[in-house]
Amino acid sequence: MATKKKDLPTFRGKPLVRSGNVLYYGNPSDSCIAMLQVLTNKEWKDVTLADRVSVQILSTDETLHTSRRILKRTEKNGLYPALNIACIWLDRTLSGK
Repeated sequence: MATKKKDLPTFRGKPLVRSGNVLYYGNPSDSCIAMLQVLTNKEWKDVTLADRVSVQILSTDETLHTSRRILKRTEKNGLYPALNIACIWLDRTLSGK
C-alpha cells in the first residue's frame, strides 16, 4: 500500500521545511526561495529558542555558481523577524519589484 503524502507546514501560504538548523521557505519550483539558518540559540525557561538567524534569498537556477545564487542576505534576532523579512523579500523578488 502506498504511503500518504504529508502536508507541509506553511507560513503565509508558502511551504516551510526544516532540516537541522536550516529552514527553507517557498516553493522550489519558483525562481527563488528563502533559506534561514539558525546561527545561535538561547535558553528561555525549558525551551531552546532561535537567537541569531541568517536570511538568504536564493535563486533556484542550478546553472548559476553557488555564490551567484545569493540574491539578498541579512541577519535578524529571532525566528519571527527572520521569517517576516524572508516573506517580504521573497514576495517582492517573485513579483519582479
